[in-house]
Order: sequence, then structure tokens, then C-alpha cells
Amino acid sequence: MIYGVRHRTTYAYESPVTFARCVLRLTPRSDEVQSVIENDVTLVPAPSGKLERIGPFGEDVLTVVVEKAHTELIIEARSRVDVEAPMVAIDPSPAWETIRQASLQSIGLGPRDPSAFLYPTARTPVVAAITDYARTSFPPGRPVLEASADLMSRMHADFVYDGKATDVTTPAAQAFAARRGVCQDFAHIMICGLKGLGLPAAYVSGYLRTRPPPGRPRLAGADATHAWVQAWCGEERGWIGLDPTNALIVMNDHITLAIGRDYSDVAPIDGILLAPGDQKLKVEVDVVPEGEEGGGVEEARSVTN
Repeated sequence: MIYGVRHRTTYAYESPVTFARCVLRLTPRSDEVQSVIENDVTLVPAPSGKLERIGPFGEDVLTVVVEKAHTELIIEARSRVDVEAPMVAIDPSPAWETIRQASLQSIGLGPRDPSAFLYPTARTPVVAAITDYARTSFPPGRPVLEASADLMSRMHADFVYDGKATDVTTPAAQAFAARRGVCQDFAHIMICGLKGLGLPAAYVSGYLRTRPPPGRPRLAGADATHAWVQAWCGEERGWIGLDPTNALIVMNDHITLAIGRDYSDVAPIDGILLAPGDQKLKVEVDVVPEGEEGGGVEEARSVTN
């Protein structure tokens, strides 16, 4: 499946910004599941400097500096991505204790080695209550993928998607206690649970293809960035994507931007600016399979994060 992706972020500032330095992770990942055919990132006003590099987990990172005074910054990424995810069978996979032992013995230093995703981070600490919640899905001897999928499904049933309950800084423990949050919270919580049991887990940022109700056109700009989890299931099965927000095994409807230990590693846009006053943020995302662009798209009224 080939997708056209448009990701447009607009910052409006109360006072002129005289300097901005942005770190952008807006180039989708190329790996064994998906390949980037085209990618272009533009800024208005245009940056005075750019630096491209590969991040510690294999992500494409573009650092830009804007030195022209501005009251609005527009960052737009356009991509064509070919996604060919294989069918995923829940079984067979090794017992989760086997995976835990293999992870502890891993000495690899590569960006996808399980040892890089085994230990707690500031956003994914070991929280006793979350570990206990996860443990219910992991009785002795249960296959690791079956158990991880069960944890994902339980979270989907027990947690409420609520965009007003949390923000980007909300700790996983707080979102867990409230049983409310958004995809970022659910991914962090699931990672905390897996790591608490000694299992490697990664945070994935990207996009999710959404489907309009029957008979309704697609709303331009109404898709959104998304987050999910990858669980390591051993050398043979590798990393398997699990989406606790939707209780889905990740396949062709998910497009990966970047993979890291938590949101801090893969934030699509972060950085610093020099200006007093408030700012407003508007994010518009379109994820459209090729062949669906024409005749079925109407403008969204507004999309604000």
C-alpha cells in the first residue's frame, strides 16, 4: 500500500520570534516493512541553516535554525511511503520468561538490539502498580506475543481515550491511575508494564490511516499523529507492533516515523525559541492511500492539538 502523507504544523506567536531552533523527525522510517519513496520538509519562513543526521535509534533528524523575525512558523512534511507489513500470527512465540532471560543476556549495542529498550527512562519508569496490572496477562509459560496482545486488549477495554485528561508532560503513573489519556499515554503505560516484567519494549511515533463512515468523504487535515508499542518477541519473531489505543496488531494502516525508548526520543518536532508571550498550535495531518485523493476529500474546519 502506497500512502501520501501530509503533516502541517503551524505555530502562531503573540510576539515576534527572533530566533528558533527546531529538531524535526518528520521523515518516515525505511526498514523491512516500509520504504520512503519521496519526502520533503519545508518551513515558512525559510531556515537560515540546516543539519541532517541519523539519530541514535536510526531515525532521520533534521535540525533547522530560523533567524528571521516571525509571528507564524509553518512546518510541512510531505511523503510517499510504501507499506508492506506481513500478516502476524499470535502464535507461536517463546514463553515470556525465555524472552526475559534472552534480553538480560543481550550484549548488542545496535539501535534495534533489545538491550537498548530494556531499562527504565524518565517517561517509562518501573511503577509497581503498572507492573502488577501487566502481570495478570503474563502467567508462567505463556507465549510472549499472546501475553503482550492480551495486555494490549485489556488496556483498550479498561482505559478511556480522553484528549483533555492529560498533556504531553503527564507521567505514565498519573495517566494509569486515572485510566484515561491519549495514545502517547497508553503507549508509555504499556511500555512501563512490559519493562517492569523485564521485557524490552519500544515507543513508536507515526501515523494511522483513518477510514470515514460509509458514504462520507475524507476530511482533509483530520487525521493525526499516533503512537504505539513494539514488543520484542525473540530473535525469530523480532519486534511486533501493538496498538493499545485501538487493540490492533500493527499492519498496513500504521506508518512509522521513528522508534525510540519513549516520546522524548521520537517527538516529531521539538526545539527552542526566543520570544515572550503565548503561542497557538495547529496540526493538520492527511494519510491518504494512492488512488483516493480525488473526489472524496473535503476541508476540515479545524484541527488543533
